[in-house]
Amino acid sequence: MKQDALDLQAPVKVAFDLTRADFTMHIDLALPARGVSALFGHSGSGKTTILRAIAGLDRHPGARVAVNGEVWQDDTVFVPPHRRSIGYVFQEASLFPHLSVAGNLAFARKRAGVGAADSAAVMARAVDLLGIGHLLDRRATGLSGGERQRVAIARALLTRPRLMLLDEPLASLDGKRKEDVLPYLESLQRELGIPMIYVSHSTEEVARLADHVVLLEAGRVLASGPAAQTLARLDVSMALTDDAGMVVEGVTDGYDAPYGLLKLRIGSGDGAMFVAHAPVGNGATLRLRVLARDVSLTLSAHSDSSIMNQLRAVVVASWPASDAAHVVVRLDAGGAPLLARITRRSHDQLGVAVGMTVWAQVKATALLSLR
Repeated sequence: MKQDALDLQAPVKVAFDLTRADFTMHIDLALPARGVSALFGHSGSGKTTILRAIAGLDRHPGARVAVNGEVWQDDTVFVPPHRRSIGYVFQEASLFPHLSVAGNLAFARKRAGVGAADSAAVMARAVDLLGIGHLLDRRATGLSGGERQRVAIARALLTRPRLMLLDEPLASLDGKRKEDVLPYLESLQRELGIPMIYVSHSTEEVARLADHVVLLEAGRVLASGPAAQTLARLDVSMALTDDAGMVVEGVTDGYDAPYGLLKLRIGSGDGAMFVAHAPVGNGATLRLRVLARDVSLTLSAHSDSSIMNQLRAVVVASWPASDAAHVVVRLDAGGAPLLARITRRSHDQLGVAVGMTVWAQVKATALLSLR
């Protein structure tokens, strides 16, 4: 199901201006046509508005939308939504309640307009990737929220999209159901290579899924770039809160079997971290989320501490946090970005300054995904 004709180097471009009574937007984005691009921001920041413009559901005067070099909208062209090669997944699955899961998928197969044999192969692959084979005979009304969303994603895939648009597909699910669906979203990108634009206001989802992140606030783009660098931005309010954290990628480099710990090389230097995980062959890339509040700083490495993950790092910048007692320090650990949220008193007593070398003690990590 890989889209062989898709030029993975060509960006998805969208630009428009929008003025309403209480809201204005100015958007000019070029998103990579590979991986997962996340539109991230608070409710009302304009995330869904961008998605609907790409899909052609809203037509803004003067807008320009182009995918893979093909213009979908400009001053003279407007390709209607049904002719745009997209798969759209909404917050609510919106399955046909009178049909079974198989019936809902069959509807999407007909829309795709491909040969019967090819269509059957595509459906079999989608069913396998989303793990819904055991649900095919069930009515849509008898599915859990997580099952409904997996069926909705499979249905979108059956239209043979060149681009997947996902509008907060996990927003209506509780924590357990989200955990059920997230691994399937990760596997879709690895297996199919279809670029995705993912709308969310969940830091956890973005940190786990995104390769590229667009930070939005009140209709404006605050930052746009690779996930690790963009989530480290300290000049945006979301990086200053207690939930601030970094996405760090590590390469597997051994396994401590007696303690069940996987060794990861971090950055370009000799930095290493150990995480609780089953054995993985050397050379694999794992993505971690490290919260700023779980990183402390020292001026030298310690061997008499229960915190075993210690990385040599250089101070890049520091900013006041969202409360008066703390600061957030941005660090470079051999090319791997980290944030540390420490008290102002600790900051001053250590003499933290831009350019100085410190040791970042990582108290906890959350393993996000195998990349």
